[in-house]
This record gives sequence, C-alpha cells and structure tokens, in this order.
Amino acid sequence: MTVLQAINVSKRFGGVTAVDQMSFSVASGEILGLIGPNGAGKTTMFDLLAGSVAATSGQIKLMGQDVTKSAAHRRLAGGMGRTFQIPRPFPELSLLENMLLARQDQSGERLWANFTAPRRIAAEERAARDKALGLLDLVELRRLADDPARILSGGQRKLLELARVMMADPKVVLLDEPAAGVNPTLLEVLIDRIRDINGTGVTFVLIEHNIDMVTRLCHRILVMASGSMLCQGTPEDVARDPRVIEAYLGGTPA
Repeated sequence: MTVLQAINVSKRFGGVTAVDQMSFSVASGEILGLIGPNGAGKTTMFDLLAGSVAATSGQIKLMGQDVTKSAAHRRLAGGMGRTFQIPRPFPELSLLENMLLARQDQSGERLWANFTAPRRIAAEERAARDKALGLLDLVELRRLADDPARILSGGQRKLLELARVMMADPKVVLLDEPAAGVNPTLLEVLIDRIRDINGTGVTFVLIEHNIDMVTRLCHRILVMASGSMLCQGTPEDVARDPRVIEAYLGGTPA
C-alpha cells in the first residue's frame, strides 16, 4: 500500500527552482532515506511533504487523499508527523507535559465537554498520560519525566522529539536529520527506537547526512541533486552508482 506520494512536484522561489518535477512513492512500513549534497532541495522537498511550504505545481497524496493544498495541521490529523533538525521543546515544561501537549483531538479541548462529559475527559487524560509515559520509557527518558526539558542534551532532545511525534499516532513520520548533534551512544538508541517503531507498521522518511545511519536503517534511498531526482535504489545500489559518487561523495568510481 502506498501511504505517501509525490507526483511531479515542483517549487520555485522567484526565478530559482528548488524542487523540479519530483515524483516518488513511499510504501507502508518502509524506511525511505532522502540524501543529496547541500543545496539539492531535500529540505524544501520535506517542507512540501509536511505542508509548511506550498507546491508551485504537482500533487501530494497522503493515504490516497490529495493533501497538496492542506495545511500542516491537517496533514498531521491525516496521519503525517514530522520532527525537526533542531528540536525545540517547551524548556520549562516537564518532559511529560511536553508529551501531553502533542496528543491530538482530546475531548477536553472543547469547552462544553468539560461540563457535559467529565468522566470521558478524565479517562482520556489518564490514557494520554499512560501513553506518554510508555513512549518516554521506550526512548529511555522516563526517569526524567518530571524534569524540565531544558536539562536535556541534544541527543536526548532528539529522543523526546521522536517520542512526542508518536503521541499523535502517525502513520508516516518525516525525520529531519535525526542524527545531527547526537553522540554515538544515544545515536544507537535512536536507531534502535526507530526500528522498533517501524516494526509496529509506522512508515519513516528521513533526511540525513550520516550515511552510516542511512545505510543501516533505510530500505530504499532517493538521491537528489539540483532539485531533481538523481537516482533511487537500495543502499547498496546507490553506493555503487557513479552519479552519486560524483555528485554526493565528490569522487570518481573505483
């Protein structure tokens, strides 16, 4: 089943074409890597998928539905979550509070429900708390659940970001450079947690400069250059492609 699809997607900023006629699809349960040299258009492509930037032309489908003109929060409601290269949790809120803020569509968000359905709201709040603590346990941060997020290291913030996006029960998660600023020990935890979550059926698309992480995690890799698709394939196929060696690695094939 295809869960995410880009069809001839382009984005122009004035006279500059940042993304040019990109087409690809992502299968359910896949971990797809998006790589390329600086300026290749990867981040713009991510922004287009997430809905934070509007496409100049083309179409984006999520779970078979056209979301090309849908705002980012609508795509989140439709099953797409996103993390950012630089996580920005609410620093003075506890980890648990940061997690609870990410829970979607709670009855208590509607004023009158607080008066007409207090038991349902209390049950939802208990369930959200249990889910949040379970996810913090998954990313090995539960011991810090009541501590303010400002105490976290860069790597721990990446783990919190991953756990927080899962509070929305996404079907597809876009990961923006998850390895950036993460020390090797926490990087191994992060890789393992992504695999664990993927094992439950969640699909991932990630931008990443850490090629070791990409080759270990990804089932398939797309390579962009100058806003266009350069090639795609398994990590092994991409690593051997002369165009990738020339454009991305800056060398020539052996």
